Amino acid sequence: MEKDNREVIFDIKNLQTWFPIKKGMMKKTVGHVKAVDDVSLKVYRGETLGIVGESGCGKSTFGKSIMCLERPTGGQVLFNYGGEFKDITKFNKEEMFEFRKKVQMVFQDPYSALNPKKKIYTSFEEPLKVHGISSQEEREKMMSDVLKMVNIQPDYLMRYPHEFSGGQRQRLCIARALEVRPEVLVCDEPVSALDVSIQAQVLNLMKEIQKDMNLTYLFIAHDLSVVQYMSDRIVVMYLGKIVEIADSRALYDEPLHPYTQALLSAIPVPDIHQTKKRQVLEGEVPSPINKPSGCAFHNRCPRCMDICKTEDPALYNYDGKDHCVACHLYRNDAK
Repeated sequence: MEKDNREVIFDIKNLQTWFPIKKGMMKKTVGHVKAVDDVSLKVYRGETLGIVGESGCGKSTFGKSIMCLERPTGGQVLFNYGGEFKDITKFNKEEMFEFRKKVQMVFQDPYSALNPKKKIYTSFEEPLKVHGISSQEEREKMMSDVLKMVNIQPDYLMRYPHEFSGGQRQRLCIARALEVRPEVLVCDEPVSALDVSIQAQVLNLMKEIQKDMNLTYLFIAHDLSVVQYMSDRIVVMYLGKIVEIADSRALYDEPLHPYTQALLSAIPVPDIHQTKKRQVLEGEVPSPINKPSGCAFHNRCPRCMDICKTEDPALYNYDGKDHCVACHLYRNDAK
């Protein structure tokens, strides 16, 4: 499908999420942690957009920011309401309540996402009550339907979270997120806490559910193999900024940014007879409090030029389609 024929569901413009650093008895702000720093991105309906990067790159904060679980410092998060885009960062309490029906989140740790003192029935029933489903019969039917989607028996609702395996708990979290029939699921490391064999089951299940419900996924993960399997497009983040965006196949076949190349070189090859050259990055990851001037990656980049130390690169379109990279090495190619 061509990009121009796709429907945009999220249009994110210059998003910033900065956390103030306060010191002294007067709690004076002396700086900011720039977790998400000037990110612009479009998310298309029905796609899976993978978001990858090292720990601390801002990918989880980005996921929470577009849901306003973390309040953005600046920029716009425009959501498509039947062709009309509304900025959710300006929503009041009632508007945000309605928005929550359309966008739900699956968190990394399935055990902490479920109240250990409450039965699964209670954890599933409360969101439906909050969103105005007054009939108990209707609530139970909706709970039964979503449990069947994730291959869990409805009679398991009367059990406690500790009675389930890690994979079952994560499937329960996915089912609970689907109760209100959302349009978008933001998945923050949804399988990282699971065994590899269970990961495959959950990922295949998520693909089936996406097809059945026409869901849009924002899939945040460390595991590059998992991201490749799940994603249509992939965003690579470094220190709160996007350094590369591409179609999944294009990114893995021809990574452009030196940071992306180093990340992909770390993927293990399942063949003892095949060797793979690893690109090891030297130097420390800069602090998000005091980012270096110019390109934030220049102090670790093996191909650093003088301009990289003084000028922060924009996202350049590399192939005239969807492959964009924030690197001065490709400036001439983009012109």
